[in-house]
Amino acid sequence: MIPGRRTSVLLADDHRMVLDCLTRLLQKDFDILGTAMDGQSLVEMARRKHPEVIVTDLTMPSMNGIQAMRTLRKERCLAKILVLTMHSELTMIEEAFRAGASGIVLKASSPDEFVTAVQFVAEGATYITPLLAGDLIASLMKARATNAVRETLTVRQREVVRLLAEGNTMKEVAAFMGISTRTAEGHKYETMRTLGVPTVAELIRYAIRMEMV
Repeated sequence: MIPGRRTSVLLADDHRMVLDCLTRLLQKDFDILGTAMDGQSLVEMARRKHPEVIVTDLTMPSMNGIQAMRTLRKERCLAKILVLTMHSELTMIEEAFRAGASGIVLKASSPDEFVTAVQFVAEGATYITPLLAGDLIASLMKARATNAVRETLTVRQREVVRLLAEGNTMKEVAAFMGISTRTAEGHKYETMRTLGVPTVAELIRYAIRMEMV
């Protein structure tokens, strides 16, 4: 942020008390352009007011926060978006970032952290609350490991693993793939050797754990 210049902020949450608290926290250092209590209102206000930062909840009526972010990004809205939510499920958090969020902070976080998060995204940085950072990093590392495993295996080997994990016998695997049972067995044993697993049960557990199926 430019010294002396106040960043404009638009707030969205489906609880009036939360919006009032957020306004009081930010109005000293930021220009609050308005508040919205549902996703559709957020989108419409963002179109009219062109905020530099949007703070939004994820669960709101008429249009949730993720849908609103996708709509705004599709319309090339340039606002930095900070998600403020009570939800700590990694799948939802990751989806929020894919939808265009610049940062995430939990409602369980401190008021000081919230203000800091707004400042971070206003300056173009990404903010991840320490309450979630460790889990997000672990999830990212797992995804990279999964991709590495997938790249190590051939298409045929991945198909054998998938079919086995779905409960098919080797004869059924071979039939699905249009190859002989012997060839399918060969793919299976080569996959086990590559992954370093001793049994078919371990192979299936490994595949499920690595989200290969």
